[in-house]
Amino acid sequence: MEAVNQFINLNEVAEITLGYQPRVKSSQRPKVECSRQVYDVLYGFWDKATLELAEHFQVMLLSRANKVLGICTISKGGTAGTVVDPKLVFATALKACAQSIIVSHNHPSGNLMPSEQDKRLTRRLVEIGKALDLPVLDHVIVTVEGYYSFADEGEL
Repeated sequence: MEAVNQFINLNEVAEITLGYQPRVKSSQRPKVECSRQVYDVLYGFWDKATLELAEHFQVMLLSRANKVLGICTISKGGTAGTVVDPKLVFATALKACAQSIIVSHNHPSGNLMPSEQDKRLTRRLVEIGKALDLPVLDHVIVTVEGYYSFADEGEL
């Protein structure tokens, strides 16, 4: 067989970049020190038109001082659930140089109690966070009438 000369077109290779460009000064970022403050920030961020319609999964990115670097929507689902890819959760946190994260999702039904799937996902995210030295501080279930904190309930 004759060897075929192959040329790599570098314009067809994906460029990978790392960067973080905050738009808010550190002094202006909200600081969260308890689950109620986390809920207040999340509830203010959440699209109220979808809070009781479809389940969304968000990740709150925190600095070492627990100041909110940002909130990112990881997935949007249906009335009874959403699919969460842990790789996206941690890729987002790593890209933002977050020092810790708080994950959250809403229950359109208004039920505050976590499902077994919620508990399994939380355990998995906590395990990955430990391996990456990027701790998951809490998992908060958000509803119009209140919230459930895995940390407050000793389930982390």
